Amino acid sequence: MTRADLVITDIGDLATMASGPVPRVGPAMRELGRISRAALAIEGGQFVFVGTEAQCRREVRLRAGGSRWSAGGGTVVPGFVDPHTHVLFAGDRAAEIDLKIGGASYADIARQGGGLFQTVLATRHATTSVLLESTEARLRRMVAMGTTACEVKSGYALTPAGELRLLSLIPILARDTGLRLVATFLGAHAIPPEYSDRPDEYVSALISKALPSIARDHLADFCDAFCEPGFFTVGQTERLLVAARTAGMGLKVHADEFVRSGGASLAARLGCRSAEHLLESSEGDRRVLASAGVTAVLLPLTPFASFAARASPGREMVDAGVPVAVGSDFSPNSWVESMPLVLSHSVYSARLTPAEALTAATVNAAHAIGLSGEAGTIAVGRSADFVAFDIPSAEHIPYRFGLTPTRVYRRGNRVPPAGDRTA
Repeated sequence: MTRADLVITDIGDLATMASGPVPRVGPAMRELGRISRAALAIEGGQFVFVGTEAQCRREVRLRAGGSRWSAGGGTVVPGFVDPHTHVLFAGDRAAEIDLKIGGASYADIARQGGGLFQTVLATRHATTSVLLESTEARLRRMVAMGTTACEVKSGYALTPAGELRLLSLIPILARDTGLRLVATFLGAHAIPPEYSDRPDEYVSALISKALPSIARDHLADFCDAFCEPGFFTVGQTERLLVAARTAGMGLKVHADEFVRSGGASLAARLGCRSAEHLLESSEGDRRVLASAGVTAVLLPLTPFASFAARASPGREMVDAGVPVAVGSDFSPNSWVESMPLVLSHSVYSARLTPAEALTAATVNAAHAIGLSGEAGTIAVGRSADFVAFDIPSAEHIPYRFGLTPTRVYRRGNRVPPAGDRTA
């Protein structure tokens, strides 16, 4: 007999995401590992039973002092995994909306000293306490919307010392929020003003002054770079990523967001864990990404927030056999705290099916940030991270814009609703 300290019953539709290869590709992205009339049992923060209610009644006993909760016939899915965020920053850029409506592009605003560089200035000047307090508030709102694990990129200091400071804050944020956070070094987010005419020297500084400390102190799991004209060339990106791989880090590339830059093919050639954005990727790029097994991390709300004409190529990527994940791209440029909203745009903009979108936001997203053994599925022995909705099926998550979870659990503990730390 299995003992549990929490039992969840009356689950009308349980999408375990536990069936199939990792990452899911092609038709396998539509397999949700569904169980109807389901129940879950949790002990010590882990799932100890996943199955039908009838099985649960036979096999599980609640410990003295344990608790039960009825999902009321609703839907339960794994906690969402957000594989691409820039959530660690100071300030905001709400004033840019008027500029975007007037036709200014992301690059135009950056060239004028605004955009990304405005955030860099604010972040450089922010105290550590301000950075922690503001970022923690954002992360708590994200988890209240169902995100239980996410990537956090650095990239808003653009000096070796400043980037190391940002990375050092991520374990503190993980401890204080209870979220599982994966750190990515994005010192090559942009060429800082101090190196505007010496980009190669800046890359050298990142390699010689940042990477050794990151490796020594285990400050980041991945290294990323923005491979685009006006940011970093293919050669500069490759030099940094090869050095990062030598230092023991996994590799990612911001690629082909504004123009086709060669970033996607570089990601394939280097065997990167993921290539991200990919708005301008070609059919040939998709073929090489599929062949190399590189996960495409698509960010369907980013072009929407940037008034871009193109949509994320979700359908094209899946049909080409590329593993697809989706993320929020939470940043001052696209302030997105809700993964259910990301799923909606994954369907209505990127043209993934609802099942593919859910796969992309759970099991494939976990793979994209190195958490496939820990997050993105509901299975015995896994951390009890899950989200409950008052809806009849998982397909309703993307179908209903702005859907809010009924409850969110992290390690078997209920997460307080947004703005409430006592629930």
